[in-house]
Amino acid sequence: MTPTQEILLDVRGLKKYFPVRKGLFRKTTSHVKAVDGIDLRIHEGETLGLVGESGCGKTTTGRTILRLVEPTAGEVLFRSKRLSELGDTLHEIDVAKAHRKELKCLRRDMQIIFQDPYSSLNPRMTVGSIVGEPLIIHRTASRSDRRARVCELIAAVGLKPDHIKRYPHEFSGGQRQRIGVARALALDPQLLICDEPVSALDVSIQAQVLNLLEDLQHEFSLTFLFVAHDLSVVKHISNRIAVMYLGKIVELAATEKLFAEPKHPYTEALVSAVPVPDPDFDVHRIVLEGDVPSPVDPPSGCPFHPRCRYMQETCKTEVPAYRDVGDQHFTACHFADTLNLSPIHRSAAPQESS
Repeated sequence: MTPTQEILLDVRGLKKYFPVRKGLFRKTTSHVKAVDGIDLRIHEGETLGLVGESGCGKTTTGRTILRLVEPTAGEVLFRSKRLSELGDTLHEIDVAKAHRKELKCLRRDMQIIFQDPYSSLNPRMTVGSIVGEPLIIHRTASRSDRRARVCELIAAVGLKPDHIKRYPHEFSGGQRQRIGVARALALDPQLLICDEPVSALDVSIQAQVLNLLEDLQHEFSLTFLFVAHDLSVVKHISNRIAVMYLGKIVELAATEKLFAEPKHPYTEALVSAVPVPDPDFDVHRIVLEGDVPSPVDPPSGCPFHPRCRYMQETCKTEVPAYRDVGDQHFTACHFADTLNLSPIHRSAAPQESS
């Protein structure tokens, strides 16, 4: 699906800090800066990939956008097609400040697909009840219409009509994820946040689910925020990719641009780790040294400088500005204009002599 220039979601300065409490009286001594002031814009019809190492804040970002966890600061401006039902003349609403009635309305336009396809489904409910539950909560369909809608959704995700009467434990991992997708689509949403939806599946099943999501995006006019740590998966499905490190966005660009010309050393290292299915080339990986710093006490200056092989004295003290270095390619690196980064260093494998 070709994205439009219309902005559906505009995230500005989003922060989520979790308090660290110690002592007998559980006094707050510090904070885990899971999301530390990020800016994102997602256009209608596009898929924005969000990647990074485990613990960088990807999942927390998605949940905070949906307000499954309360944001500490920032704005989440969403252009909902159902604002008119609230009698609102505004074209967009701040999810972070929405009242209960507004938030319930927004839930119909913003849904999530969880990472674990088993724990996200109620084991005591049949598939028909699971998929139809959103329709009951929001009172959007009668009993007969609800059954027809459930059958329609089950067919759309590639399951059979008789699956409606079965329970989650009777399905494989890939089938359970399809059930989760069907539930997310029940209320005809605009935005789907996919929280690593294929990471718990076998490789062959991953391809099936990814192809299904692409087909559904065209059929239902969906917009995706696709959270993952596998860059090869994100490259396949995303129009643009945002790279996250220690609670911050360090680079954002069109998919082809990011893989061909990364502007941040962290992105360069991530891209070099993507397997290359070509036995004729010897790929030299960029191995990052040291451990990921703690989000409780992040480094001064550039958060990536303790592990960066291009580090200069400036990096230790000054926080790099998140800026456009050309052609809507954003990065947070002091030397983005001067570094000549290569995502994958290849050398031809030696040919055997005859």
